[in-house]
Amino acid sequence: QVQLLESGGGLVQAGGSLRLSCAASGRTFSRLVMGWFRQAPGKEREFVARISRSGGSTYYADAVKGRFTISRDNAKNTVYLQMNSLKPKDTAVYYCAANAYRAVADPSAYDYWGQGTQVTVSS
Repeated sequence: QVQLLESGGGLVQAGGSLRLSCAASGRTFSRLVMGWFRQAPGKEREFVARISRSGGSTYYADAVKGRFTISRDNAKNTVYLQMNSLKPKDTAVYYCAANAYRAVADPSAYDYWGQGTQVTVSS
């Protein structure tokens, strides 16, 4: 089992920045592919970014490419999402997720999920 706990969400003005953190426990973190997803009210959960086990490979949704950066610290069992140049359409609950097998964007491939952290971007 893997437990994931997100933090760092909040209210920010358009153009601002936030950094989300996700602390993992319960399984060797370095063996997990980590992803960030988000869900806005009335919309389906969507992929934001994912990072490989070593951190050497990352992949982003087109909507956030160039503005968001995913990173991980395997010594701290933590994955991060640095969000810059935030827009009101980035408003959503952001979820951290993990899986042991595939570095993909499909949320159904992820076995473990955090409880989510709210990000609200005001115009």
